[in-house]
Amino acid sequence: MPITPANGGSAETAETAVPSASEEPIMLELVDEDGTTIGTAEKVSAHLPPGRLHRAFSVFLFDEAGRLLLQRRALGKYHSPGVWSNTCCGHPYPGEPPFVAAARRTGEELGLAPALLREAGTVRYNHPDPASGLVEQEYNHLFAGLVRAAPRPDPEEIAEVAFVTPDELEKLHGEAPFSAWFMTVLDTARPVIRELTGAAAGW
Repeated sequence: MPITPANGGSAETAETAVPSASEEPIMLELVDEDGTTIGTAEKVSAHLPPGRLHRAFSVFLFDEAGRLLLQRRALGKYHSPGVWSNTCCGHPYPGEPPFVAAARRTGEELGLAPALLREAGTVRYNHPDPASGLVEQEYNHLFAGLVRAAPRPDPEEIAEVAFVTPDELEKLHGEAPFSAWFMTVLDTARPVIRELTGAAAGW
């Protein structure tokens, strides 16, 4: 399981840190239990306990060997810093289709475009983050796909990346901290992941 650190530097992006008072607030799309848009809220305020249900997305990308591309979130992230998680996750801008947001953030965070990306369902969850005290109340749109290019992670977003088999993921999950939402989104996306990667990949 080779782990690749992120190198270089770049300007801080929308998902990294709490915006300063002089910056434009980052707005999220609030939704009801059916995923229907009901308004907007500033990003950090939507994550304060007990949290406000908002739209999100999660991406799972696999190489030609069927290994999952993981990222370890940068230590400068305001939420869940330094933990391992799925390939990419985030929030669409208000009015932005989740598929478009997923492709956009994959490019921004990892410096690559998926060779294939398809919908893998939705899941609604409530996951408090014990480290930060923030709460993920999310209606999450899931996407799974294939990647052929080498990732070029933005170090402001990602500390390191790794391609893992199911066995390697199980070992890493037992040894290192993962995001609170990781297993929820992975388990929900597994049927589509299995279609994409084939039975031999073991997902």
